[in-house]
This record gives sequence, structure tokens and C-alpha cells, in this order.
Amino acid sequence: MKKKILMMATGGTIASRPTEHGLAPAVHAEELLEGLTDLRETYQIDTLEVCSIDSTNMTWKHWLKLAECLEHHYQNYDGFVICHGTDTMAYTAAALSYLAQNLGKPVVLTGSQRPFGQQITDAGRNLRDAVCVAADPRCRGVQIVFNGQIIAGTRAKKVKSFSFDAFTSINFPLLGLVQNERVI
Repeated sequence: MKKKILMMATGGTIASRPTEHGLAPAVHAEELLEGLTDLRETYQIDTLEVCSIDSTNMTWKHWLKLAECLEHHYQNYDGFVICHGTDTMAYTAAALSYLAQNLGKPVVLTGSQRPFGQQITDAGRNLRDAVCVAADPRCRGVQIVFNGQIIAGTRAKKVKSFSFDAFTSINFPLLGLVQNERVI
């Protein structure tokens, strides 16, 4: 039986398209999965649009809405992926870590430094890695998966604005790595 994953979209660079005013969230969760059709062959992935904002506009109200979505859908899924903008992803991960404690399932936040539709982007890899972690029964709690690293939600910090290795773990070892769609 396929693992059931709920992917929740919040906007951010991963879901952005160029506009006359710069990048703006405009890509729906289902569109993010279009280029990753093999994931749907391996996992049952449902999508939910929570919001579609630049992550600099993320507030505590959005954190509560995400926590409510997790609570409402918790029993129906094996894991969760939250697509999020990178500017405030670490804050959301920390907030969710405290709002939804003692989780027996993975809640994985991911995003990208470059939008999904660009030729050179980290969006596909990060999303693919996040789904693999969300489906892994060894993983639990809130974490960020970015550039192949699995970081505890309470320890993540964005340290680079343009590089694909944008996040690091502060005063705590990585929880693991994702290599070739395998969680290590």
C-alpha cells in the first residue's frame, strides 16, 4: 500500500512566477507535482492550498492555520510536506514544533531558492527529498529538508540568500541526509 502524504502549499519562491513587479506566488500545489510524476507512482500525494503568500508576510495566524490543518488531517496521512518560502521557513518550523508537539509522524517544510519553473532550480530536488522524508517511518516531528539535509525544526537557520545550501542546523547535528531518494 502506498504511503499517504498531504502536501500543503503556502506560497513562497518555490511557487512563484515572474511578474512585472518581480516574483509572486502563483503556482498551485498540483502544478508543483506535475514535473514529479514518478512520486505519484510511489506515494499517494494529496494537496491542500493553505495560502499563497510571500513568506515575509507569514504571521502567527498562518502558523495556527497550519497547525489546525495538521490536527484536522493527522489521522488520514502518514506524513506531511509544507511548501514554504525560505525567508521565514525556520520561524514557521520552530512555531509548528511547539504548536504540534510529540508528533509520531513527519511534518517536513521545504522550499527553494529559485522558482519551480526556472531551468536551474532546487525546487524539484527539495520537494522530492521532502516527500521521501515525509514517507519514512523513522522520521518524526517537524523538520526542514533542504539541499539534501534534514534539520530539526527548532534548530534551523537560513544563512545564505542565494546559494542552494541556504540552511544550517544551529548547535545540533543534522537529523539525516537524503541521497538518491534514500533517507540516511
